[in-house]
Amino acid sequence: MPESDAGARPVRQPTIRDVAERAGVSKSLVSLVLRDAPHVSDSRRRVVLEAIAELGYRPNAHARGLSRTRSGTVGVLLHDLRNPWFVELLEGLSATLHTAGLSPLLADSYTDRRIGRRSVEALVHQGIDGLVVVGTTPESEAIQAAAESIPVVLAGTRDPNLPGVDIVVDDDDAGARSATRHLIELGHRHIAHLRGPGEIGTLRLAGFRAAMAEAGLDPDEYSENGGMSEESGYAATRRLLAGGNRPTGIFAFNDLAAIGALSAAADQGLSVPADLSVVGYDNTYLARIRHISLTSVDNGNLAVGVQAGKYLIERLEASVQRQRIHLVPTSLEVRGSTAPPGTAR
Repeated sequence: MPESDAGARPVRQPTIRDVAERAGVSKSLVSLVLRDAPHVSDSRRRVVLEAIAELGYRPNAHARGLSRTRSGTVGVLLHDLRNPWFVELLEGLSATLHTAGLSPLLADSYTDRRIGRRSVEALVHQGIDGLVVVGTTPESEAIQAAAESIPVVLAGTRDPNLPGVDIVVDDDDAGARSATRHLIELGHRHIAHLRGPGEIGTLRLAGFRAAMAEAGLDPDEYSENGGMSEESGYAATRRLLAGGNRPTGIFAFNDLAAIGALSAAADQGLSVPADLSVVGYDNTYLARIRHISLTSVDNGNLAVGVQAGKYLIERLEASVQRQRIHLVPTSLEVRGSTAPPGTAR
């Protein structure tokens, strides 16, 4: 008589986790494939569908209904909230998202790293519909992982450069050229550039070098990493001014580094712009403060934020597979921090 199977342990049905492990992808990506989301690449969709077939996975009808529900939120990852460059960009981004019924959830990468929190993962776990990365951050791997399951747009940064991730930036090469040419046209021949990080820093350095070379000037006379902060700009400028052959003009990576340069010049007893001309980048509200009066490149922050929001909305609403890069034109706002060299003398 055959043995009864009444007490046999029921066969465990495969889960989304099993499918994700078999396909070598995240559970979020499996969920996107199950609800036929448009922004999943054909190759990844194929891998997931093959794993589903191999395991015989059958999605729960209730869970499938829940997976189709959007949260109505968009994660916004900032490099450092202390940087005033974000203000106008966030204004444009938030306004655009709100028109589509989306609410931004902000995360500060700098603060989160100090307390051991993983910004991108924390945002994704909150069920965001998409992610906008504002400024260069060190979380490239986490951003790449997020891009496998939700739409991602970069605003004001080109890092990390990933297929299917849109990029909205100003024309950094052109902006750097205009800043450098301004100093050259004033008569400066000894000009230093305080370099910044990432692909943006590389482009601004290239623009500086090109403008110097066009004028027959040596772009390698000075070499300093100015970073992105007031502190790093101050330290770099102190090093430049300590030498016997000090520059008469400085083009800084951003306004914060430029303000650091102004402080370093004051500590050395130098007058700006009589002894040293300084140009910043971003045209933040700090540059417009009367006693600072910093000449700065306006990189169209508001327009960058608006376009980044539009790109994300389009990726949420329709199938957009290819990467798009949108360049916002720059302009130079001339103020009191630049003048011909030796004006006082």
